[in-house]
Amino acid sequence: MEYAIEVENLTKIYGDLKAVDNISFKIKKGEIFAFLGPNGAGKTTTVEMIEGIRTPTSGRIKVLGYDIKKNMKYIKERIGVLPQEFTSFEKLTVRETIVYFSRLYKNRANIDEIIELIDLRDKENVMYYQLSGGLKQRVGVAISLVNNPDIVFLDEPTTGLDPKARRDVWHVIEGLKKQEKTVFLTTHYMEEAEYLADHIAIIHKGKIVAEGSLDELIKKYGEKSILSIKGCRTEEVIRLLKKFGYSDMEAKNGDVEIKISKGDAVMNILLHLKEEGLYYREIDIKNSDLEDVFLNLTGARLKEEMK
Repeated sequence: MEYAIEVENLTKIYGDLKAVDNISFKIKKGEIFAFLGPNGAGKTTTVEMIEGIRTPTSGRIKVLGYDIKKNMKYIKERIGVLPQEFTSFEKLTVRETIVYFSRLYKNRANIDEIIELIDLRDKENVMYYQLSGGLKQRVGVAISLVNNPDIVFLDEPTTGLDPKARRDVWHVIEGLKKQEKTVFLTTHYMEEAEYLADHIAIIHKGKIVAEGSLDELIKKYGEKSILSIKGCRTEEVIRLLKKFGYSDMEAKNGDVEIKISKGDAVMNILLHLKEEGLYYREIDIKNSDLEDVFLNLTGARLKEEMK
């Protein structure tokens, strides 16, 4: 079986609101799948239908090859879940917390191995309420592993964390892939999806507007890269490069910005400048990213959608 999760024509309607609108996707075993979109896009609703918490209005879901309508009891034993805004018992230590949740399952992972994997050894006897936000999220990830699941659902696992704590959680998620877990990650952080995901699906207003690897999405929906030639004689640079077929250029405050698409274009441009004796202070290259992809697909920036 190649796929861990298969979703077909999934829809969820609340009154006049179509929260999830006829979406389909597949997640391969062992990959990190990022479900990227702003709050209210339908990410959590989708995840909760796959987890069996919510009932779909229509559509089909298979997890580990099993239809969730007929096999949810088995499936729940094979998945681990970190919900949004996870919290736990304030006066239990880290170890006591993990042990407590492990007793809810028939199949139990080795507690010491989980503590080592999530890098909580030096915190195992610290009470939950004494932990930082990042450490609390790592405890949440640890709890999602207590039944040794095949699939781990992480719903916005780094929301509200500072950059360092966010990176720490990312390293934990990378460790899950090394353990051959399938990870379903929902996020509204572009850099999180870019850093972690093997496959990305972008959801907007209940619909999946694009999916693929990072490179595939940028190649299909992204902007061209921008080469900035700084501190140059702009008119002469533009005049020269037009001779070699470059047309998408503009001068900005003593710099020239050129939109380029071919990997060898930068070296060619610099060679032309050198041969002509046109000097510059420095160059800078801005490559297209998921923010450009989201903007081109939806007409808005994800950061604006989050406001």
